[in-house]
Amino acid sequence: METAASNVITNVTDVLVNTIKTLAMDAVQKADSGHPGMPMGMADAAATLWADFLDVDPSDPSWFDRDRFVLSAGHGSMLLYALLHLSGYDLTLDDIKQFRQLHSRTPGHPEHGMTPGVETTTGPLGAGFSNVVGMAMAETHLAARFNRGDFKVVDHMTFGICSDGDLEEGISSEAASLAGHLALGKLVMLYDDNSITIEGKTELAFSEDVPMRFEAYGWHTLTVNGHDPIAVHQAILAAIAETGRPSLISCKTHIGHGSPHKQDTAAAHGSPLGEKEIVLVKEALGWPVDAKFLVPDGAVQAFDALRARGALKHTRWLETMRGYRTAHPDLAAELERITTGDGLPPDLESKLPQFDDKPIATRSSSGKVINALAPHVTQLWGGSADLAGSTKTLVTDATSYSKFDRGGRNLHFGIREHGMGGVTNGMALHGGVIPYGATFLTFSDYMRGALRLAALMKQRVIEVFTHDSIFLGEDGPTHQSIEHAMALRLIPNMHVMRPGDARESAYAWLHALRRTDGPTSLLLTRQDLPGVPGTGPGVLNGGYIIKDVDQPDVVLIGTGSELHLCAGAADALAKDGIKARVVSLPCVEVFMQQDESYRRSVLGGAGQVRVIVEAGRTHGWEPLAGPLGAIVGIDHFGESAPAEQLAELFGFTVGHVTEVARKAVQDGAAKRTALIAELGA
Repeated sequence: METAASNVITNVTDVLVNTIKTLAMDAVQKADSGHPGMPMGMADAAATLWADFLDVDPSDPSWFDRDRFVLSAGHGSMLLYALLHLSGYDLTLDDIKQFRQLHSRTPGHPEHGMTPGVETTTGPLGAGFSNVVGMAMAETHLAARFNRGDFKVVDHMTFGICSDGDLEEGISSEAASLAGHLALGKLVMLYDDNSITIEGKTELAFSEDVPMRFEAYGWHTLTVNGHDPIAVHQAILAAIAETGRPSLISCKTHIGHGSPHKQDTAAAHGSPLGEKEIVLVKEALGWPVDAKFLVPDGAVQAFDALRARGALKHTRWLETMRGYRTAHPDLAAELERITTGDGLPPDLESKLPQFDDKPIATRSSSGKVINALAPHVTQLWGGSADLAGSTKTLVTDATSYSKFDRGGRNLHFGIREHGMGGVTNGMALHGGVIPYGATFLTFSDYMRGALRLAALMKQRVIEVFTHDSIFLGEDGPTHQSIEHAMALRLIPNMHVMRPGDARESAYAWLHALRRTDGPTSLLLTRQDLPGVPGTGPGVLNGGYIIKDVDQPDVVLIGTGSELHLCAGAADALAKDGIKARVVSLPCVEVFMQQDESYRRSVLGGAGQVRVIVEAGRTHGWEPLAGPLGAIVGIDHFGESAPAEQLAELFGFTVGHVTEVARKAVQDGAAKRTALIAELGA
């Protein structure tokens, strides 16, 4: 690449840009579904970024020191698919012809893990923007930890493309504010500034000056004609040169660029152009009108520089790593450990702190676990949404990550819960770190979109949710979780761990760290809990017996802060001659993954009387309670009062659990008789 004051040589050609446009039009038309306007509008700018700047190696999409690129405006997925195909990723023209079809590698929105070169799942607008911030943070953190002198083993850019829709969503504001505060100078976003959304002109609901907003966040901003590759090239050069601030390049574009009747209209946003309009566009481009999915040789050749540049940087990185292993063997081994497999020391369980039965809140025991494991799990990196003192998530002997200290292990997300969720997803996607975030469980509502995406993308993200029930007390119903535990359990692939004492909190963390195929939510108490005899490694099975009897009359099943109530009720029932087994069920999802014989050995058969106790919604527990079971929970909002008063008011006491269990046993025989009669009929 050569630059001069009056001349910028770019690898972008008309044939490359027109191929991207026509592939997008043809794929959307064939699928009779999709968004052709954005790929057509951003073809010039995206092609410039990829052809002239992006350092990737299509032959090895997961090469660790590659540049990261995220199409946050995921509805324009055909732009990304065209770029991937033309640049040499393992994405064929047949794949593009199957756009939006069942089991294809070109789904309607980019999906991580499905298509080579797709760094993240970008469906909900703004999600990709927040991921980009997390990726850029991870790059700076790992660079500070591992780079030494001339050995730049972590040294890459993070690029993205966002839309008006991305920037209207609140999550992008949260993430952009954090990125500016942290001065993430190796982050460059191209903004598709076309002033069109689904309902029409953005002026219907959006009139702010976006560059001024981003300048206020602390970003470096530029505005260019997005259809002028030379102007875009110069802007990206300036953005890369600005190392003290993230950069937003506002690319003034026309949605559906080149469409005589649909350019600059909402009609180009989310619907096929139509065969007649496509013919008109191709005629204007000088393209064969009858040719569909045409890829001229010149379009592929336009990315020769990308392939050569990426291969060269990859080769040089491998050479650097060889020298690094000799000069810094311990650091090299550590870097390779945290970027391969699960990255954990094999003896991690032995590093867990030991707890006795002394009462302690599980948020506090969790904090002790974090600090005990931090020296051994060096990639563990996280913090809270301005609640570190309450969530107990600080690594006490570590500094805070900031623009002055990139190696700091304590993150401060500010009061930006949704942004925190998206940023931690981006950190996990980048690799080399195990991120965690923390806030009160009630505020998981603000994070739900990000939590769902973490589960969908199978990312190892750990969310620490404290103050997990009505027992946070005086802050009242707005802060008291009722439905949140069950709501999190409804997210497929989310593991929800609600430990019942300090020992269980330690093993809940062990599970979360070992899990590499999805996120884990740790639900922790504000109030002290007594240690419950029998708790420990059984947490790793999701549910297990902590107190057993022969042929139990009732199985008492507790989670979290209600586990000790079950243990107390079992003792009380024994005085009446009622035999009670006590089961801890900290994670329903893991328990249900165990084989049927194990689950039956813990819960008993269908004719077993069971009582489930959890300070949350009862809905959802019915299948595990069984036909003879009872559930002690709360299906309404709480009250502002001390925790012990709320326990009495809402029936979370040993006495009430004992009473419910006794009645369930008494009713069991009658219910069995009725069920047998019903089945017989």
